[in-house]
Amino acid sequence: MSDSFKGLSIFVTGGAGFIGSNWIRYLMEETSARVTVYDNFSTGKARYLERWKGNRRLRVITGDVREFGSLRRAMEGHHWVFHFAANSDIARAAGEPAIDFWNGTYLTHNVLEAMREVGAERIFFTSGSGVYGDVEPEPVPEEFPRMIPISTYGASKLASEALISAYCHLFDMRGTVCRFANIVGPHQTHGVAYDFVHRLMKNPERLLIFGDGRQSKPYLHVDDVVAAFALLTMAQKKNYDVFNVGTDDYLTVREIADIVVSKMGLTGVKYEFTGGARGWKADVPVYRLDTTRIRALGWQNRRSSHEAVEAAVEAILAEAREEVME
Repeated sequence: MSDSFKGLSIFVTGGAGFIGSNWIRYLMEETSARVTVYDNFSTGKARYLERWKGNRRLRVITGDVREFGSLRRAMEGHHWVFHFAANSDIARAAGEPAIDFWNGTYLTHNVLEAMREVGAERIFFTSGSGVYGDVEPEPVPEEFPRMIPISTYGASKLASEALISAYCHLFDMRGTVCRFANIVGPHQTHGVAYDFVHRLMKNPERLLIFGDGRQSKPYLHVDDVVAAFALLTMAQKKNYDVFNVGTDDYLTVREIADIVVSKMGLTGVKYEFTGGARGWKADVPVYRLDTTRIRALGWQNRRSSHEAVEAAVEAILAEAREEVME
């Protein structure tokens, strides 16, 4: 077990969701920490936490981070906060422009203010490549000078980063921000591989692909996300720091379609492209992350982009079959 968690009480917003539930697995299986999951179960699922039902180290609270009073009361007595609660459907903002403020920036503000009031010491936050905007396809370092998000999702993540930095400097907290590549794996609820699987389950002869299929991005398995957070709990030196976390290779959307079709055992699937370089209006079709800083601390991704997507598709298919049987 990891001694860095000994005696700690950990508060996890969105702990029943995609990244959160995988992080809970690590906390429960690899540490001795006491853990509280705080989730409204809008996308998270109770069954992801079922294996630890009855374990005294885990407490699960149904609650909304937007409700400050309830959040503050639940957070009393905790040392560290892992803040995963957020809008996970990036393209949703095209029809609901306020979604990333109320389910993004506002949530981060509430978490930080609750931490300040109850005396919680440290926050870990999942940001993303969207903070950089539509940059040239060269690896982008954390200190990139022109942060111009083109989506409300990216803007919300960047605003949240700024709030975390301010609270850390004003109120002597510690903050860790990870700007992740596209994350895939078990318990995924959105994303291109997830969408392709479910479209082909409905119609195994035709696959609609947004854009021209040449969008290329790094894909990171959620197990490597967990490993990054586990490392940074021990390795980070500054009171506030930011790390790019991703693979150094990439996949195109068409290659992901090929992986999904192969894993589903399909043949003769007709790909239908909507056309254009972007999958949707605020999509960044090509990006690369410079991950030198976190690699210098000892982190390495165990799966390449291709391996990550293959494993994710297998998990998505298994979960889809389980849902059909329920």
